[in-house]
Amino acid sequence: MIKPERLLSLPRLQGRESVGVRGGRETSLQLSLVEMLCSSARRWRGALCVCVSVFAIAACGGGGSGDASSSAATTVTTPTVAAVNLSLSAQVGQKLFFDNNLPASGKLSCASCHDPNRAYGPPNDLAVEFGGPDLLDSGVRAVPSLRYKEYTPAYADLLDNPDGISAPGPGGGFTWDGRTNTLAEQAKTPLLSSFEMANASVAEVVAKLKSASYAALFRQAFGNQAFDDANSAFNNALAALQAFQLEDPSFHPYSSKFDLYAGNKIGGTLTPAEPRGMKVFTDPDTGNCSSCHFQGAGLNGSSALFTDFSYEAIGVPRNAAIPANSSASYYDLGVCGPLRSDHLPRASGAVNEFCGMFKAPTLRNVATRGVFFHNGVMHSLEQAIRFYNTRDTLPEIWYPTVGGTPKTNRDPSFSTYGLITTQYVGGTVRKFDDLPAAYRVNIDTQLPLDGRLAGSAPPLREQNIADLICFLNTLTDGYQPPSSPPASGACVD
Repeated sequence: MIKPERLLSLPRLQGRESVGVRGGRETSLQLSLVEMLCSSARRWRGALCVCVSVFAIAACGGGGSGDASSSAATTVTTPTVAAVNLSLSAQVGQKLFFDNNLPASGKLSCASCHDPNRAYGPPNDLAVEFGGPDLLDSGVRAVPSLRYKEYTPAYADLLDNPDGISAPGPGGGFTWDGRTNTLAEQAKTPLLSSFEMANASVAEVVAKLKSASYAALFRQAFGNQAFDDANSAFNNALAALQAFQLEDPSFHPYSSKFDLYAGNKIGGTLTPAEPRGMKVFTDPDTGNCSSCHFQGAGLNGSSALFTDFSYEAIGVPRNAAIPANSSASYYDLGVCGPLRSDHLPRASGAVNEFCGMFKAPTLRNVATRGVFFHNGVMHSLEQAIRFYNTRDTLPEIWYPTVGGTPKTNRDPSFSTYGLITTQYVGGTVRKFDDLPAAYRVNIDTQLPLDGRLAGSAPPLREQNIADLICFLNTLTDGYQPPSSPPASGACVD
């Protein structure tokens, strides 16, 4: 096994010296040696990392959307994806994806929540989006990016881990809790959800398709009798949405700086900070990110997806901005409910081992987001990383304190980058306030969330955090190499 500290001293595989990217569904023999070696740096399937699960799966893809303090999601009316040769089914799917007339409101499309100009992720930094007939109904989870979903396997309680080392465990599936197994199945949820597109029935959706401007294209793709049977037409619509996401390269462009670097191509030279950040990413004794966001050769012929499709419980703080959370009895417990109900305790009286588990998403384009974790409780990449670093050492800045007395003036040493900016004297920190006490045994304790004592030193230093952010920025698609290397900046030195 090659140790991660040797990664940066090893040569990359030689490739063509030309600017280019890999096709969305292809694997490449020109991948960086880093990709292959990082698999040997993994130690445990359940090991958590600084960056795990900062995305969310929700609106226009299954799971919910909404925020009580915000306006409706931005409407995207015209496709901004590049022209490509799509099958007839995928062409129908493209029309569907941008159709504002499909929902009950007549003002929302899949692209409203999954903006193609923002990596098919949320168009704003709202924790959750609005939907429903009047765009006034709030959902329960944040919006994901729809990029890089094409290799996602069906959910399994014992999914093989792509690293080939870790034990099988919960993994795969679409939505934040894995309750759908294909892109087509996933698309069904927002079309019929009362707080998303709010169609009353399959027949209502099909009636809209039948009168749509692209109805003739639909018949061309699925036959002259395409609308005769509502269920068949609906299923074809779902298949069309899936075809669009699989065929259009804008859903999997592999056009980041990291891709240029991994392919040994012009423009892929990393700055000094970026490989340092990569080392933090792969180091099991610091960031340990690659333990969940695996970047080697993966399942179904995938490569460098920066996820192993696994599920983890990490105890993210409760988000008061989600209306559902105003009920003290409501908890979003991920795999064990409430949006899926097929994972009960293994025995009567036993703790449900699936409660609190949410999917570890890809970290590609993570630096473009303004909302993080399944409940959208944090709004910057730096804040999300700092949560992983100090959840245990400074719990008072992430979780509410009860019974304490607020200080008029904070101590100079009090950290203000967390969710709680008021310093208290006395009181009790309600750590893991969004997970009932009975399920806290499910929380993973691998680095950096290893349960170390409050007040002790965190696993990452300030330089580690800065370098890690620099590396994660190399995963942003659409990278255009500068004409000359930068001489200054946060990621240069």
